[in-house]
Amino acid sequence: MYRKQIEEYIDNHSQEMIEDIFTLCRINSEKMPAEEGKPYGPGAARALAAAMKMAEGYGFAVRNYDNYVGTADLNHKERQLDILAHLDVVPAGEGWQVTAPYEPVLKDGRLYGRGTADDKGPAVAALYAMRAVKDLGIPLKKNVRLILGTDEECGSSDIEHYYKIEKEAPMTFSPDAEFPVINVEKGGLAAHFTGSFPKAQGKARLVSLDAGIKINVVPAKAFAAVEGLNADILERTAGAVTEETGIGFTFEQEGDLTRITAMGDNAHAAHPEGGNNALTGILTFVTRLPLDECPLLTCLRKLLALIPHGDLYGKAMGIAMEDDISGKLTLAFSMLKVTEDSLDGSFDSRCPICATKENVLMVVKKQMEDIGLTLHNDSMKPPHHVDGNSLFVQTLLKEYEAYTGRKGECLYTGGGTYVHELDNGVAFGAAMPGTDNHMHGADEFAVLEELLVSAKIFAQVIVDLCS
Repeated sequence: MYRKQIEEYIDNHSQEMIEDIFTLCRINSEKMPAEEGKPYGPGAARALAAAMKMAEGYGFAVRNYDNYVGTADLNHKERQLDILAHLDVVPAGEGWQVTAPYEPVLKDGRLYGRGTADDKGPAVAALYAMRAVKDLGIPLKKNVRLILGTDEECGSSDIEHYYKIEKEAPMTFSPDAEFPVINVEKGGLAAHFTGSFPKAQGKARLVSLDAGIKINVVPAKAFAAVEGLNADILERTAGAVTEETGIGFTFEQEGDLTRITAMGDNAHAAHPEGGNNALTGILTFVTRLPLDECPLLTCLRKLLALIPHGDLYGKAMGIAMEDDISGKLTLAFSMLKVTEDSLDGSFDSRCPICATKENVLMVVKKQMEDIGLTLHNDSMKPPHHVDGNSLFVQTLLKEYEAYTGRKGECLYTGGGTYVHELDNGVAFGAAMPGTDNHMHGADEFAVLEELLVSAKIFAQVIVDLCS
């Protein structure tokens, strides 16, 4: 019902939609130091003001929640559906070739620029879906609200602020991922552990080790310094470890001190199989060197035995598990700093629905305790699961199939989305499966046809759920 009218409306307004996306993408809305009345800095506030002006101009009732969040309501009836998108972006970074980050362009059917895919393009697609329903005069019994946040990339404190004021709608989707529907998000254990040791007294000793920049990133580089070993031993050990792990090593000599760099490949901690962990690589190397025995070295060997190189699923730690709905537990050893008398480390585990405090957290705590380390975590991030057989999810899948001709199915993710804390929220679009839109990278783009189809799907979903 109304499909032909919706498709014609979106197609006839495609140029306006592009211009509105570009208006928002010209604004650098990355998080900046807070100013009075602007909790995430001037850029995010300016993007929100522009979006609210846009929505109000199209006849929607708008509200600004203290420059944390802005909303646009299609009507004044009882809310049935929220569409949750965000206007903040990650920093531009380097390496842009097609255009400058904040000078969006349309080229070869793609909209290039920071935010075109994440998440300003999808946010405008949702706005145009609402605009289509409104301008076509399609009768609704319930309301749909577009919620535009400004802190998704740095912790979602914007949404926390909003939901202290407003209640969650019965149904929410966020066009901040990909189709079809992501209805399951794993829980997590962001493990942090420490240990203290007497200083090593031997001649051949580990001086320091440092790896990792963020807990949710598999490190591509790791660094260590040792004393008292000759170059032949270092090179011979490195060759064997490289052959076994694929991690490369370089050395820099400063008298009796050798600085070591290990080189692997980074990946998101939610998908550790996509990288090659330099941290576990350098631990493998260091623990095979003929260093003089000391409590710290003994502990490092035991720690490596718990998280050996290539063990991405917590098997050695004793927490490997999986279920049919959310897949396998993953584990990425992502940060470690070792001095002559201390150790401070973190790993990131994405945990399926079957994971509990008893079968993950308490197991890890005991394992760490057994090797002389202290785990500082007392809780885990719970998983998020919305019933894939619900009317809500089945409606999303039905319209996705109808407008794309592709099979609709429920997916899970090890990452977290904007709806993780909501009771009945899923991620739905706006990229099609297989589209690599360089999100968070240089030359980020959104495929124009995908945004237009998304707007049509969203409009049809509004009609289905709110009529």
